[in-house]
Amino acid sequence: MEIDLIFKIAGIGIIVSVLNLVLKRAEREEQAMMTTLAGLIVVLMLIVEQIGELFETVKSVFGL
Repeated sequence: MEIDLIFKIAGIGIIVSVLNLVLKRAEREEQAMMTTLAGLIVVLMLIVEQIGELFETVKSVFGL
């Protein structure tokens, strides 16, 4: 696992949390929730990509 992936996820988390805080202070809870969901989807897409690479590696190691 690359350390860059961890930094990307942490960066996305920090940005989403700041945006969430700003939007909640501006009394825009709906936009804050959408921002949180968008950040979650982006992180999940990054993780799914890595899991796909893991499965390909396992398949090549065991010759499946």
